[in-house]
Amino acid sequence: MSRAATSEVGSGFRTLLYKELLRFWKVSAQTVTAPVLTAVLYLLIFSHALQGRVEVYPGINYTAFLIPGLVMMSVLQNAFANSSSSLIQSKITGNLVFVLLPPISHIEFFGAYVIAAVVRGLAVGLGVLLVTLLFTVPPVVAPLWGLAFAVLGSGLMGAVGLFAGIWAEKFDHIAAFQNFFILPATFLSGVFYSIHSLPPTWQVISRFNPFFYMIDGFRYGFFGVSDVSPWVSLAVVGGSFVALSLAIVELLKRGYKLRH
Repeated sequence: MSRAATSEVGSGFRTLLYKELLRFWKVSAQTVTAPVLTAVLYLLIFSHALQGRVEVYPGINYTAFLIPGLVMMSVLQNAFANSSSSLIQSKITGNLVFVLLPPISHIEFFGAYVIAAVVRGLAVGLGVLLVTLLFTVPPVVAPLWGLAFAVLGSGLMGAVGLFAGIWAEKFDHIAAFQNFFILPATFLSGVFYSIHSLPPTWQVISRFNPFFYMIDGFRYGFFGVSDVSPWVSLAVVGGSFVALSLAIVELLKRGYKLRH
């Protein structure tokens, strides 16, 4: 490929990434501030109801335990929302053709959407963390572990959102995907509890939920304690991200539900 062609392709990727970043940032009150407020409301309600009554890890109060779960829940949900809503909106309005026509490779297409989802997820997560620190300051034992799971988890959910956007044909499909898959899996992942507090059968079921490994691994970054080994969680999350990324790139190559 000539130098000019290479520059043109790189410019296309940068332009698409800039478009995706600008899309959510221009309405940051809705895409960033509102999720932060929602997480704070969860914290106020659950910490008020259970503070002093539940001690999940020895020496760690319930409010401190809850903060990493709420941060990661916000990261995951908003990363999914960013890529899924962007792609389905482009499909419905018909402007997706302007993204498919330029010389942008399938990997660059995938990368632009997922990176933008990661940025939004991390922005919301950081906002939730900063606001919740007003209530209590949890220890941060292994920050690199926490950062790794935040980035990898938001990347995985950005990929899931891209898959949902490819599959969906209308906004109702995205809403159904979120209501019947994302939300239940998130709430049953250990955001508000440790799976060791569940009956044995539900502990086994929880281990088939990939959201559990993202939440548990991120929480390990704060307390150095987790329900499963962080290496196991990293392998599950990383393996899921690689497998899903390969599948989505293949769908993009085929133009599945994108070219009519």
